[in-house]
Amino acid sequence: MLLHTAHRPWPLPSRAYVMHQSWLDLLFVHWPIPCDTLRALIPAKFTLDTWDGTGWLGIVPFHMKNIRLRGLPPIPFTSAFPELNVRTYVTYQGKPGVYFFSLDARHRLAVEMARRLFHLSYLYAHIEVEHDPDGGIVYNSRRCDPRGKEALFAASYRPVSEVRNSLPGSHEHWLTERYCLYSTDKAGDVYRCDIHHVKWPLQTAEASITINSMAASHGIVLPDTPPLLHFARKLDVLIWGLERT
Repeated sequence: MLLHTAHRPWPLPSRAYVMHQSWLDLLFVHWPIPCDTLRALIPAKFTLDTWDGTGWLGIVPFHMKNIRLRGLPPIPFTSAFPELNVRTYVTYQGKPGVYFFSLDARHRLAVEMARRLFHLSYLYAHIEVEHDPDGGIVYNSRRCDPRGKEALFAASYRPVSEVRNSLPGSHEHWLTERYCLYSTDKAGDVYRCDIHHVKWPLQTAEASITINSMAASHGIVLPDTPPLLHFARKLDVLIWGLERT
């Protein structure tokens, strides 16, 4: 993976990565959201990233496995769990990245470690992920953490196209090909976490979302329009330690 870097918007960090993860059965669900709405919810130091003058909100269900520190095998009972993210897109010091409003996960230890080590708004949730016989995913999440507002998400989804890589300059490339995340601590200091992977193996998706209060838990009203849907079956990811910028 480290040999494939030509697609990256900036070089790999000079220091060594610290963690490996595999992201599985991931669905990108995106809606356009007024800039003023998102601007009010992100730290002032970040520039809201927009596409054609509009902000975008992503809700991303998936599950992870093969979570391990560099050079070590996966730790039993801690190396796989489902996660559900609510995110938007920002730029800081010229580098576009992801800003998370929340990250729900079904692993209490991982939630507490990520909150402490990465300054991310992880919350514990009861999440069930099932595979149907046709290769689709049934996903149900219920937030159970008093540090966040109650939130539910229930959906079934599947890919409906061949695998492709997004084209540079396209909307789906702008939404998905991002190689860092940002967070802030209680003092307002900004941190960047670099990640690396090959190009996203995207597929067009279809989804039936029967319950979704994830955006509402952050005071965001979703538009009454169908979301953009993209699916990825598997992506291996390298993660660097947090760096204060």
